[in-house]
Amino acid sequence: MKSGIWSLVLVIVAGVCFAGGYQMSAKSGTEPGYFGAVEAAGYGGGGESVAGISDEMAEYYKSLTEE
Repeated sequence: MKSGIWSLVLVIVAGVCFAGGYQMSAKSGTEPGYFGAVEAAGYGGGGESVAGISDEMAEYYKSLTEE
C-alpha cells in the first residue's frame, strides 16, 4: 500500500512540475525553435557565411562587427 501512495505522489509532483515549466516557458517570450534558428546565432549559428539568412541581414550582422 505504501508504494501505491508514493507512486501517486510521484505522478502528482511530476504533473505539477510539468505544468509549472510549461507556464514558465509560455510567459518567457522565447518561442519554440529559437535556439535552432540561424538568425539567433545560438549553438553554432554564427560564422562568416550563414545559410538561411538574406544578404541584407548578413550585411547588417557584418556591419555590427566593423569599427
